Amino acid sequence: MVSQLAEEFLAQSIYRMDESTRMIQICMEQLSEEEIWIRHNESSNSIGNQILHLCGNITQYAISALGQETDSRERDKEFAARSGYSKSQLVRMLEDTVEKAKRTMDGSKVENLMRKRNVQGFYFSGMGIIIHVVEHYSYHVGQIAQWTKMLKNKELGFYDGIDLNTRNKE
Repeated sequence: MVSQLAEEFLAQSIYRMDESTRMIQICMEQLSEEEIWIRHNESSNSIGNQILHLCGNITQYAISALGQETDSRERDKEFAARSGYSKSQLVRMLEDTVEKAKRTMDGSKVENLMRKRNVQGFYFSGMGIIIHVVEHYSYHVGQIAQWTKMLKNKELGFYDGIDLNTRNKE
């Protein structure tokens, strides 16, 4: 039973990661090379910074901590960048990072999901790490979507073709 719960937890977590990636791809398709590096002000980050930050965070948590690889993250560089990557480079970097994280998550045994470890100054189980990765990714997808809507003044069509007014059925 525990194994089935772990498998379902991992499957749903990976599904959410794929949804977040899909939404960022939709946003990036609509933005110009210049728009991905625009900052509203000095206290905010560009979409390029958000993607660099997501790659760093996903790597530190899912690949390094959960996958037991060396942590070589340089977080401040994620926010300091003002350029240096094209749209296609950022999308590919994000896709590659997410795919590696998903493989790490999917290959986790129950013992690894339950084992606690330190990551970024916090003490999380493997499940806690995955929850953090999924919710942190989703949080920044919302920021990227909002910034894209502000730049383009249009709906993004994340769920085009799906009736979101359909009621739940038993």
